[in-house]
Amino acid sequence: MKLSFQNNFYALAFVFILIAIMVVAKTVLISLGLALLISFILFPEYKRLRKWGVPNILAAVLSILTVVVVLGGIFTFFSAEIISLSDQISQFGAKLRDLFANVVVYLNENVSFIKDVEEEELLKDARKWLEGSAGSLVSQTFSGSAAFFTGLLTTIIYTFLLLIYHKGLVKAFMRFAPEGQEEQYFQMLKNVQRVGQKYLSGMMILILILGIANSVGLMIIGIDSPFLFGFLAALMSIIPYIGTTLGATIPVLYAFMSTDELWIPLAVAIMFWLIQLIESNFLSPKIVGNSVNVNAFAAILSLIIGASVWGVAGMVLFLPFAAMLKVICENYDKLKPFALMIGEDNFKKDDKKNKPSPLDWVKKKIGK
Repeated sequence: MKLSFQNNFYALAFVFILIAIMVVAKTVLISLGLALLISFILFPEYKRLRKWGVPNILAAVLSILTVVVVLGGIFTFFSAEIISLSDQISQFGAKLRDLFANVVVYLNENVSFIKDVEEEELLKDARKWLEGSAGSLVSQTFSGSAAFFTGLLTTIIYTFLLLIYHKGLVKAFMRFAPEGQEEQYFQMLKNVQRVGQKYLSGMMILILILGIANSVGLMIIGIDSPFLFGFLAALMSIIPYIGTTLGATIPVLYAFMSTDELWIPLAVAIMFWLIQLIESNFLSPKIVGNSVNVNAFAAILSLIIGASVWGVAGMVLFLPFAAMLKVICENYDKLKPFALMIGEDNFKKDDKKNKPSPLDWVKKKIGK
């Protein structure tokens, strides 16, 4: 086996340049990547409208309008629920302030590492700190909201452009097809679109199921605003592996701070653990796993790389991108080893037909 230093150097240089571009242009690429997934899931509806004789631009507008209506409903729901909890949130701040003061006074009386500290003085300093940080908190909230809505508007524009110019984009990509393999190359593009569509639609179904299950469980336990916390935890599940745990942390803390009984936060934690167990072993593999077909190592690696490059957006987007990359690599002989590394079929053994897996040869050479 011969290794070409020149080819390896070009490959590594391409990877570093690609990562640098993703970091520098992440504001544009995040919106474009999200618009690509949304256009994949809207394309069947857009195509159906076109068959009914709807003009190109109007069909794209009507398809995007469904997404806008859904997002508007979700935003309205969460806003109303958060406003209804505003009084309790302020009470949580007072409870945290009092708890901090009591802990410091207790440590001062028993450990004596701070001299002459009184509870009233601590509460006064805490109020001053909260008043001084209120302005910066409001400014950060405003800037964050402005950036969010700007990115959302940009994503909608990109989605609209991808839908109305999809034929021209497909023709442009077909120029890269090797001579005599146009049909295979076109099938590859369709498979990439199908993977993105199935992933996003599967995640929507999973979020709906988890949101209903979480909300019903919180309602039975007796937590206020169960649908808010239930669907908020379900939305966090879009982040692979850690999203469900992060989503469960918020209602557990809320139950701990809003009630004086210890069994309620414990019941909330146990409920989310059971739902996460069912989601990880049954729901997610059946609903989302079949469309992604990415092994755990590649999924975790894409999660880490996505978080490092694009933050939370990268944690959400890089897993379907890895599945699309697998589809592309399967169609090129030199890239098929990468497809085997990303997919999970290479790590399974076909017991039904008693066919050996590709790992059996490795086991014979290096031992079990």
